[in-house]
Amino acid sequence: MKYYIIAGEASGDLHGSNLIKALKVEDTDADIRCWGGDLMQSAGGDLAKHYKDMAFMGFLEVLMNLGAIFKNIAFCKSDITYFQPDIIVFIDYSGFNLRIAKWAKKKGIRTNYYISPQLWASREGRIEKIKRDVDAMHVILPFEEEFYKKHNYPVNFVGHPLIDAISNRAELNEELFRTNHQLDTKKPIIALLPGSRKQEVQKMLSVMLSLTADFPDHEFVIAGAPSLDKEFYTPYLSGKNVKIIQNKTYDLLSIATAALVTSGTATLETALFKVPQVVCYKANWISYQIAKRIITLEYISLVNLIMKKEVVTELIQNNFTQKKLKTALVDILLGPARREQILNYGALIKKLGGTGASAKAASHIYKNSIK
Repeated sequence: MKYYIIAGEASGDLHGSNLIKALKVEDTDADIRCWGGDLMQSAGGDLAKHYKDMAFMGFLEVLMNLGAIFKNIAFCKSDITYFQPDIIVFIDYSGFNLRIAKWAKKKGIRTNYYISPQLWASREGRIEKIKRDVDAMHVILPFEEEFYKKHNYPVNFVGHPLIDAISNRAELNEELFRTNHQLDTKKPIIALLPGSRKQEVQKMLSVMLSLTADFPDHEFVIAGAPSLDKEFYTPYLSGKNVKIIQNKTYDLLSIATAALVTSGTATLETALFKVPQVVCYKANWISYQIAKRIITLEYISLVNLIMKKEVVTELIQNNFTQKKLKTALVDILLGPARREQILNYGALIKKLGGTGASAKAASHIYKNSIK
């Protein structure tokens, strides 16, 4: 069977790589072409386009890059036509993928979605596009199943693939890791996860780094995103004794005492490692004003959304200041909020449905492709 898989960012590359591995077990003749990254390519996908060329976030940034986006859409349609897949699998990245789904459905190509667009966060009316253009939806969050049921659209809840990605890791030798990366052998680590896109890092990292002088007994370490070169972070580090560790976020989280995390998948990853965290988010003013008017959620972090209460502190836009960030960090290092977060993380993990998400999704997708 021929599969065409489209992911548009680092988290999609991770989940796409595990899906590819599972599909190759489910379908030994699987021929897979993909949009994604190094992980999907290493898993056996023939890479058509790297997500580094597509990572535009925020309304203003998208408007400024419309030419590149439309060029990518045109290339994608052309490449699908050339490859002639039996089925297309979309992974999140809704602005792009829903356009391709509409086109593919008209062409008679079977369409599956793995990791739902966040319709529950904004523009709920897009559900009609899903019902029209997507043959099967495979969701990873428990409340998504409830959301789609409300709209009379049956979906498959497969559990969250991050549980597999984290539980299958080899145990880390902390002493060796610290030595290899020139980290202090005794200081507790505060991990900084400023995002995977340039625009995120530009907004987040300076404020995160402003706390280093206030916590001299801790070591601040930046989790460098695979989508960004190490040199990109250098201008932010002038005069600061802060290390950058590239492509080792899970290793870093496994030994971190606390973390400052830009809102996104990383908030859930941090929770699964049971690391107390402060969730941060800041966009440019125009993008934020637009988002504020269309997003209907009480929270922005996946941790709080899944738990339906404030488990982790969220510092958004004007609340994302040095003073408030310092207060929140002190709370999770020394206060009762630390123990409370860790206790809530245990309940969160139970809600996520256990292991085997990629295998379950691959089984559903393969069965759907042979109907």
